[in-house]
Amino acid sequence: MSTFKTALTAGLLATAMPAIAQTSDTTPDANPANAAAETQEAPKTPSTLTGEWGGLRTKARDAGIDLTGAYVSEFGANVSGGQRKDATETGQFTFGATVDTDKLFGLKGGTLQASITFRRGHNLADPSRAGLGTLQQVQEVYGRGQTWRLTELWYQQDLGGGFDIKAGRMTQGADFNSFSCDFMNLSFCGAPAGNLAGDYWYNWPIAQWGARLRYKTPTWYAMAGAYENNPRNLNNKFIFGYFHGATGVLATGEAGWTPHLGAKGLPGSYRVGGWYNSSDANDLLLGVDRQPFAVTGTNPLRKDSRYGGYVEIQQQLTGTATVDAKGETKTVKGLSIFFNMTQTDRGTQRTDNQTAVGLVLTGAIPGRAADDIGFAVARTNVNARAAQAEVLASPGSEKPNAEYAAELYYGLHLKPWLVLRPNVQYIVDPGGYSDMKDVVVLGVKSAVTF
Repeated sequence: MSTFKTALTAGLLATAMPAIAQTSDTTPDANPANAAAETQEAPKTPSTLTGEWGGLRTKARDAGIDLTGAYVSEFGANVSGGQRKDATETGQFTFGATVDTDKLFGLKGGTLQASITFRRGHNLADPSRAGLGTLQQVQEVYGRGQTWRLTELWYQQDLGGGFDIKAGRMTQGADFNSFSCDFMNLSFCGAPAGNLAGDYWYNWPIAQWGARLRYKTPTWYAMAGAYENNPRNLNNKFIFGYFHGATGVLATGEAGWTPHLGAKGLPGSYRVGGWYNSSDANDLLLGVDRQPFAVTGTNPLRKDSRYGGYVEIQQQLTGTATVDAKGETKTVKGLSIFFNMTQTDRGTQRTDNQTAVGLVLTGAIPGRAADDIGFAVARTNVNARAAQAEVLASPGSEKPNAEYAAELYYGLHLKPWLVLRPNVQYIVDPGGYSDMKDVVVLGVKSAVTF
């Protein structure tokens, strides 16, 4: 086990170069970034399971309404580790409509997006199932309540001069710190900030009232946003939105460089960002007397803010890329790598930092040009202050440190609308505890576009 941890840590430190986890335009994503808002150009007829509905879908698209549907399924079985052996499946339905307001209303530069999600199934890591005890979910699509939700209802307007604004019911991770979801382990899926600070940064499918202003050029961008921090949005039911109960504001900022490098114009994305949350929270270690509350028995010290930052680097290194109908560059064949590093404040967050690196190789097997192979490793750290508090509260217990995770998948693109990704996950020190048995999970992540 120590050898494996050493190898993972060396890989994290050595891979200070990075990359891009690729997803097909027609492959549903469990945590989509809503690229539809990036263009007013009519999409080409997509290949879907249900086709064009006898021409109805085509007519709607021509009129400015693009209707979409998708299901992401994640099956997992632990063959090692956990409290018991088990196997579960969980998934998410997504139904959406993207409206080109120029076509539909004559309002140029506008995009209206609505998305409804439904999550179902069982969590392998749950104590009532396998009881894996991991810090990060081994089935990323599970969580935030198995229920219907209004996940998106926002409007974006092109203001001209490179500026655009977006407002409504939104998810922070769709715009800030966004990352693809080809992997099944949560360490490599979605906005890492929400995976660490999920008690106030709500990733997909939780929506909050918010607004984002962006300035964009062909090679770089900068944007800032503000989101209501309202814990009521976590309630396990379908709502349009709450207008009371906010505890603060989450302010975010991000700047990025999106070059096309070399003679082949290989795409890259280099981003840095940060956030500030004005909501109050308890200090993890100290009481109101500035001494450990686990020892003194005093009430925890209250903090009046929370914050963090991140770096994301993604780059295609070899092969070829193409520009699609939306003007986005996509990998046709070759190797891409990525590097994500996220740091939260150490005063209030139990998991205070995470580093993940990985690679995706597309078109490696002759005759399977669209298939991809992904491999990634991650380290999720337990805040030393939180660990100290836990040991003080339970003398003699093990002090948690960090959880190490690795995942390998093969992406089998059977149809433009159907992808299967068999995978294996290996988690060392689940929950950050070295006395916990390593977890090995065999899984299959599948995605179908209706």
